[in-house]
Amino acid sequence: MKKTTASAGVSPASKEDPEPCPPKPGLRTLPPETRNFWTKLHLLTTGSWLLTTVLLAFCCVACSPTYVLRAGYEEAKILWNRRPIAEVLDRADVDPATREKLELVLRVRRFAEQELAFNVGGSYSTITELDKPPVVYVLTAAPRTKLEPYTWWFPIVGQVAYKGYFDQAEAQHEARRLEAQGYDTYVRSAMAFSTLGWFSDPLLPHLLRYDPETLTNIIVHELFHSTFYLKGQSAFNESLANFAGHRGAVAFFTKEFGQEAAVTRQAQTTWDNEQAVATFLATGVERLNALYASSASEAEKLQQRETLFVQLQQEFRSLPGPVRQNTDFATVRLNNAVVLQYLIYLQDLALFERVYQQDGQDLRAALGRITDAAKQEADPFAAVCRAQQTGD
Repeated sequence: MKKTTASAGVSPASKEDPEPCPPKPGLRTLPPETRNFWTKLHLLTTGSWLLTTVLLAFCCVACSPTYVLRAGYEEAKILWNRRPIAEVLDRADVDPATREKLELVLRVRRFAEQELAFNVGGSYSTITELDKPPVVYVLTAAPRTKLEPYTWWFPIVGQVAYKGYFDQAEAQHEARRLEAQGYDTYVRSAMAFSTLGWFSDPLLPHLLRYDPETLTNIIVHELFHSTFYLKGQSAFNESLANFAGHRGAVAFFTKEFGQEAAVTRQAQTTWDNEQAVATFLATGVERLNALYASSASEAEKLQQRETLFVQLQQEFRSLPGPVRQNTDFATVRLNNAVVLQYLIYLQDLALFERVYQQDGQDLRAALGRITDAAKQEADPFAAVCRAQQTGD
């Protein structure tokens, strides 16, 4: 594992006179009524929106019966076709590459439970066996001159700023409808699956295509959601799970193969690159917010933001190649919906890293301190910042 010093780029704060932790531009500064959206965005971005979609759609007179039945059918299909991984491994016809990945998944979930104290339950002890698992297409939207989400309204839960589809054409049709009303939109597919502990989540077979480092990261990330999830703060939840996934992968491979193993060093490099992207995005968000808060006219803001989007992508392309390799930021057509989607996973990663270094690179201790602090205040990022500065 690459050694990272706790003081790199950070000045130790005095316990008697800690630096203030003001809110930064980003998701946590959204008004309370829109923060409810981020509570549910994990359900959208990792595929577990399915369960919530079914529950909400049954209450929504605007949702067609076809939409409701399709969501329920696809979710039930995933859960019904679960098979224990141990049972699959007993089969003689499992090819060596698949066998190796399945065994890795079981070791990772055991590591998460025993070394990190995650509540793994039965998650990732099974695999869904479907010839063609459903692909989820997720739609988000935002005003063109505000970094705030568009929301759909449902009875009981109120505003929800997402909608998921099993048909890409339907998702694109809704996106075009919103664009005609003046909104930015973004449609993408979901990669992983989590029900936040409501069910024992299975491994989806397409995840076996990923390399061991990425697969380990995904499993730790999703298992962390079953362990900790702060209501109303999905930006915090997703960014912390991102940290846990990356640092968890490094810790797992260090335990299995040692700090100097190629896979361990690659996992550390991937985490370093993720932090670099997060730092870059934070500066871009600040510049966008400054533009949108300016006295320029709506037309001027729209014109200037396109120039800023081009500048941001040019600047991103100038970053070292390894930093850019795991993201499409330089090629995707940027708009506010895209920026918000990126930001939910990349907010204040450096803060979590500082706690980790302060705790002697003990991931279990760092996650415990972060989650304990996060529960104490309305703004979990600020609470963790203060805990880090005071050493609490």
